[in-house]
Amino acid sequence: MKNIINLFNLSQKVDYKIEILAGLTVAMTMIPESLSFAILAGFPPLVGLYGAFIMGIVTAIFGGRPGLISGGAGATVIVLIALMKSHGLEYVFGAVALAGIIQIVVGLLKLGKFIRLVPQSVMYGFVNGLAIVIFMSQLEQFKTVVNGQTMWLSGTPLLVMAGLVVLTIALVVVLPKITKAIPASLVAILVVFSVVLIFNIDTKQVQDIASVSGSLPPFHIPDFPFTLETLQIIFPYALVMAAVGLTEGLLTLNLVDEITATKGNSNRECLAQGSANILNGFFFGMGGCPMIAQTLVNLSAGSRARLSGIVAALTILLIILIGAPVIGKLPLAALTGVMIMVAIGTFEWASLKIINRMPKSDIIVMVIVMLITVFLHNLALAVLVGVIVSALVFAWDNAKRIRARKYVDENGVKHYEIYGPLFFGSVTAFAEKFDVLNDPAEVIIDFKESRVADMSAIEALNALTERYHKVGKKVHLRYLSQDCISLLKNAEAIIDVNIMEDPTYKIVTNE
Repeated sequence: MKNIINLFNLSQKVDYKIEILAGLTVAMTMIPESLSFAILAGFPPLVGLYGAFIMGIVTAIFGGRPGLISGGAGATVIVLIALMKSHGLEYVFGAVALAGIIQIVVGLLKLGKFIRLVPQSVMYGFVNGLAIVIFMSQLEQFKTVVNGQTMWLSGTPLLVMAGLVVLTIALVVVLPKITKAIPASLVAILVVFSVVLIFNIDTKQVQDIASVSGSLPPFHIPDFPFTLETLQIIFPYALVMAAVGLTEGLLTLNLVDEITATKGNSNRECLAQGSANILNGFFFGMGGCPMIAQTLVNLSAGSRARLSGIVAALTILLIILIGAPVIGKLPLAALTGVMIMVAIGTFEWASLKIINRMPKSDIIVMVIVMLITVFLHNLALAVLVGVIVSALVFAWDNAKRIRARKYVDENGVKHYEIYGPLFFGSVTAFAEKFDVLNDPAEVIIDFKESRVADMSAIEALNALTERYHKVGKKVHLRYLSQDCISLLKNAEAIIDVNIMEDPTYKIVTNE
């Protein structure tokens, strides 16, 4: 029983009213987004809703932390558009299931911890770019299709749409100042819905996107040849989808950790997300991952437990089964207003306040990640590029930190006291600090304040000792750490490490 309580996080105090209302609000915002992305990818509309339900219910119960909302996210769906066009829906289901298997492997190997390697500047760029993408996607609701052509709304339809959106935003902003007993987003949706019904206002509705009526997700095995050739087709898509889903999911988990001042479990999130995607592949779902916008809606509504995610998923299922006629009449303007407020709340305004105090390299990384997120909609690529650029900047900065203090003792021995890490980026500067021809017959290189970090550093030491050896001079390496000694010994098989250690010097260890 204790394990069950821990699994569902029922040991914590839960405000059931807040959790249920937050879940209803989340469901209202997930439905049009899931439908929109399904239609964008060329999937049947119900495939989007099935994906939202399956992702939502599995990750709400088994995911890495309470409060995190998963569904049919655009970030993962976009990856599958090309596969849908080239090979059809059955191959898409196969890729989704395979992506789930990859994610489970990542979770079992406990690789989720590597999200810690994402610098704050990358987080700022990711979140700010995502906020812009969320905002820009809402502008699509101000367009309409006329004679097969997409055009901006104009005249009365534009004024009505804009007015309802402004009313929604105003309610979301003002209501929390009056009371926080009910989520402002849900109240705004209900008020605007009522206004449209009472005054019989002609405006875009959810049913204008697609029908949301259907049955329970049906089980089926993806219909394609189970051959190596098929695997070669779907594996690249599955791999990218898994990477995108885990990247967005773990970054969202990290963001929720910061907002709630609690700690989630990244490896558990990988396992839950993978399991949900496998089920999607066999139950007509388009797959997905944690959704930062809906997660922020959930948190802003006051949710801090798993119940809201469960309620949101079950609400979507009930709407598919029996509630479609009502939800179909929901005005898109209300949902657009809520999502615009989510975009505003998502943007890290603090990053603009401190931009003058940030290192130039961090500003460049933040802008690069933001631009890739906005223009390519590839969150995994954006984060990967950001991490690589940050790592290169870090390597360059540390390469400049290598220094050497030089002196000759009373015995005529030349000492080089090295400061800073010796690695691939600093080996050139390291080699330039030695005067081999003019040094005395005996030289000591002291690594007490340094560290030999990689094979490039070992090769640099090998080359340096060879230079001294060729002119008949003796070199001692002093105060090498134990891991450095291990590196040197391991390298003897492929590199002639020409090092002569003086037995009178004690090697520093971690003891």
